[in-house]
Amino acid sequence: MRAGLRRALTKPADARAEALDRLPVREAVPELLRALDDRGVAVLCAPPGTGKTTLVPLVLAGLVDGGPVRRVLVTEPRRIAARAAARRMAWLLGERPGGRVGFTVRGERQAGPGTVVEVVTTGVLLQRLQRDQELAGVDVVVLDECHERHLDADTAAAFLLDVRAALRPDLRLIAASATTDAEGWARLLGDGGEVGNGRDGGSGGQARGGGTDGGEGSGEPAPVVSAPGVSHPVEVVWAPPERPVRPPHGMRVDPALLDHFSAVVRRALRERQGDVLCFLPGVGEIARVAGKLGGLADAEVLQVHGRAPAAVQEAVLAGANGGRRRVVLATSVAESSLTVPGVRIVVDCGLAREPRMDHARGLSALTTVRASRAAARQRAGRAGREAPGVVYRCWPEAEDARLPRFPSPEIAGADLTAFALQTACWGDPDASGLALLDPPPAGAMAAARETLTAIGAVDAAGRATERGTRMARLGLHPRLARALIDGAKEVGARRAAEVVALLSEEPPREYGDDLAAAWRAARHGGDPYAARWRQEARRLEHALTAAGTSGPDGGRRGAGPARGDDAVAGLMAALAFPERVARRRGEHAYLMAAGTGAELGDGSRLGGAPWLAVAVADRPVASASARVRLAAVTDEDTARAAAAALASEGEEVRWADGDVLARRVARLGAIELVSRPLADPDPELVRQALLGGLRREGTGLLRWSAQATAVRQRMAFLHRELGGAWPDVSDEALLGRADDWLGTELARARGRADLGRVDAGQALARLMPWAKGEAARFEELAPERIEVPSGSRVRVDYGADRPVLAVKLQELFGWQEAPRIAGGRVPLLIHLLSPAGRPAAVTADLASFWKDGYRAVRAELRGRYPKHPWPEDPTAAEPTRRTNTRR
Repeated sequence: MRAGLRRALTKPADARAEALDRLPVREAVPELLRALDDRGVAVLCAPPGTGKTTLVPLVLAGLVDGGPVRRVLVTEPRRIAARAAARRMAWLLGERPGGRVGFTVRGERQAGPGTVVEVVTTGVLLQRLQRDQELAGVDVVVLDECHERHLDADTAAAFLLDVRAALRPDLRLIAASATTDAEGWARLLGDGGEVGNGRDGGSGGQARGGGTDGGEGSGEPAPVVSAPGVSHPVEVVWAPPERPVRPPHGMRVDPALLDHFSAVVRRALRERQGDVLCFLPGVGEIARVAGKLGGLADAEVLQVHGRAPAAVQEAVLAGANGGRRRVVLATSVAESSLTVPGVRIVVDCGLAREPRMDHARGLSALTTVRASRAAARQRAGRAGREAPGVVYRCWPEAEDARLPRFPSPEIAGADLTAFALQTACWGDPDASGLALLDPPPAGAMAAARETLTAIGAVDAAGRATERGTRMARLGLHPRLARALIDGAKEVGARRAAEVVALLSEEPPREYGDDLAAAWRAARHGGDPYAARWRQEARRLEHALTAAGTSGPDGGRRGAGPARGDDAVAGLMAALAFPERVARRRGEHAYLMAAGTGAELGDGSRLGGAPWLAVAVADRPVASASARVRLAAVTDEDTARAAAAALASEGEEVRWADGDVLARRVARLGAIELVSRPLADPDPELVRQALLGGLRREGTGLLRWSAQATAVRQRMAFLHRELGGAWPDVSDEALLGRADDWLGTELARARGRADLGRVDAGQALARLMPWAKGEAARFEELAPERIEVPSGSRVRVDYGADRPVLAVKLQELFGWQEAPRIAGGRVPLLIHLLSPAGRPAAVTADLASFWKDGYRAVRAELRGRYPKHPWPEDPTAAEPTRRTNTRR
């Protein structure tokens, strides 16, 4: 696999010189150098393949075209890109990496005392800045691929601007972007406006970069230097699936889309010439498509992603070997960070992966999203690097305009725990003083600070502790750093480092969901993952030993060597993710301390364990529970020790299952450990529980007699018609004023039965407007009964929208007008009843009824009820409640 690289390094010097001369960025170099001389900062905007990553650093370092020798640091967002950039620059000088050009990524370094240009990942740069804020000996920093908006890159830029403003005004800084969206970076670097943390309506904080004289900045955007690209025409072929496919959610991609994608690749091989570069969202999709393309007879299928073996990566970047066509399946790493020679065809599935943090569940994961239009342009451009090409896009042309313009900045949706620790160690715990293009979301920062406080990385004010500083320097997520430091004291540096190495890069799915079993598989494995795992474990063990945190006697204090792999794995996972310790609550079902349910997959060997420490879980969109991907068996003692910050014990009085439940409960987060009844609970807690019950089940918990219900209806009528002093007596309003009318009863009550004995009508009377004297007019304004001409006192029904007086027709003879209530504002609605008590007519205008409606009612009912009077003139007749015979 390394033969291609060896051949490249033996090419004659004139070939290298010709390659340097062909790079289009050479035309922009003079302008870039002038901008750096004048301002010390610049934005270099150049498409992929123009030489911004290779020629520019060599020129800045004085290794090409003469000039003073300077030490240049180039940052890349990914390890694979850092290695490739260093190897390409070394080849252009006729050297191998480690000489004048070198690289450093996590766990691997090829650089020495004579290295002038060093390519590092942004994570490595952050580590160096925390150890040496001045970056002593570095003259120029090039932030490559800054348009991708990775969180580490945004953070590094903010720190470097701080360094320029306060310590190193001579430090030169270039933001290199592969897109034309350079305005934000220009404002940020040039101190041209409020572009950092959102103050005064800007999109980020105050940029504070200065000129080479160390002043306050020019107030103008940094110069933007553009380089022409090698742009051959690229034909766009729209190749959407024939049938609709399900949109992505979580990590899931519809298998039908992958089937279609594989068919489009085969179609492209038939229709066009040249190598094919395919863009897929992740490693899993690449593996599945590779399996579907396994039968290709005339093409070699290669996979390029961060986990691919170095030999495979080198073979892809070295170009075709032996004339056989290549199909390169790649993640977004190949959009701009890598140049794959020989490509004439691009097949784009239109998907990408972005980090998301679910703070409610305490879970972070990558999620599949639609790729942005900027990413689609970048991908398509790969087909036209060396000659005219074609891009096959696996989505409808009509959907293209609806894609987002640019990728979401990682700071907007990612877990910010590591970022918060970095800013705390930098001396700006809330990041308010940092020059950032986008502000960190307040909720995400609060959650991050809460996590850091729990693991002892920051103090109450958010400042980094000595322990937090050690964590930040380990090059791990703070959770894993906590597990490494604390776990080493119990199980030793080597075993702690091995498990944390497993947790830092999730093992392949074929290793299973049992962390201890995956540990054993990695120990004996010969696959690329196992090789990377061993290298990372050695790095972590060395870092622990160097820091003196491996614990006495090799860290085997306490449980010591008797602790088996399963117990060690459980302890380490619990230390890293204490809120994910989980107790069994059903077959394959668990409850995590964070309060989220968790379920094991079918056939999992972890099923039946009373306790688990969940290391990896995803969050299906339609599921109420998380899905466990990697976990270890643990026990209650380990869970309690690891998640001690989540432990609580106290009185718990609440409304549950229809009554007050009073207990003393010991909990581990949401997990109930022990409970016992409380004989004499706090009265205030009981009162709050009763109020909770009333809010949940309503005022029907009280005793409402017919009289009490009638009083409430009358009060509601007066509130509706008169308002003012007459209160709202709806359930919502009554519960909002529970202390005003139920205070005495709630103070005495202890449970549901006591509420059922409360006379609601008597309690309700306390809300009457006694202070203003209106309560004395209650009977006048909303009378309970009305006396009618027959002498009967008839009850008024206030239960409807309008008060109703239901009375037999004969009892109202002689009445010309319905009575009015509420101070004469509201006429009663009269329901005229037949002798049998059934409604015969409804009216609010008796005079009109006697004149026009009575004749029809009389004609209909006189024959049915002959014993009752039916006079021709009801206005002059004597009202009666008796029959003719009784009269």
